[in-house]
Amino acid sequence: MNTMETRFEFGKNWNGFVKKYYNEERLAASQKHLLQFLEVTDLKGRSFLDVGCGSGLHSLAAFRAGAERIISFDLDEWSVHATTYLRSTVGDPDKWTVYNGSILDKTFLINLGRADIVYSWGVLHHTGNMWQALENTLGLVKERGRLYIAIYDREVIKPSGEYWLEIKQAYNSSGFLGKRLKEVKYIWDFELAHRPWLLPAFLRKLREQRMRGMAFYPDLKDWLGGYPFEFASTEQIKSFCEEGKELKLVKVICGEANAEYLFSAELSR
Repeated sequence: MNTMETRFEFGKNWNGFVKKYYNEERLAASQKHLLQFLEVTDLKGRSFLDVGCGSGLHSLAAFRAGAERIISFDLDEWSVHATTYLRSTVGDPDKWTVYNGSILDKTFLINLGRADIVYSWGVLHHTGNMWQALENTLGLVKERGRLYIAIYDREVIKPSGEYWLEIKQAYNSSGFLGKRLKEVKYIWDFELAHRPWLLPAFLRKLREQRMRGMAFYPDLKDWLGGYPFEFASTEQIKSFCEEGKELKLVKVICGEANAEYLFSAELSR
């Protein structure tokens, strides 16, 4: 199956999120999660590089947290549009730049320079070449900087990564109705577990704010459609980032499908 033919429209999904769901409460949740995971109270005096900025919400959170310089980029033009829109809501600040570019394009990356905080949440495993994307991302971290990434975790994805790979390929090959039916099936199988009496609790969940300020339906579409799709164990990611890369794992937290990693560049380059 051709990757480019079945690639999920990530940008259109996140552009829709911004138009329908974005509000100050979600921004505050994103900022809180970002700072707590980085173990800092603000980003003053730090540069922030958002690799695969998606909706732009987390770049905006970095701006609100006082980052000295923000660079956001994404391969998808719709994500660039969404991020540019959020940038406009705070007056198009000069210290925040948005680019259309790929983490796999080394020529593009050379001109970005390095940042104190390099952030890439749920992006690198969707590039079609996760290990090269991760390698390129490591090179963007300044000496004594921090790397904050989230990668699909082989050990927590259930039933298995291979199972979801087939689901994602089928979802992207479906038409409008087929996608909606697959979304309903997912809710029936995994949210309700074939127990209709759980529907009221699920409906409440739909109205709740999700981790990092996200929303259920855009997250659902991203999960079912997010292709290309790769995954790795926490030990694989730790070894890859630490061995010969002058990075040290500070912490890792495993969620429903992703593992969030915080690395520190403590050694001199």
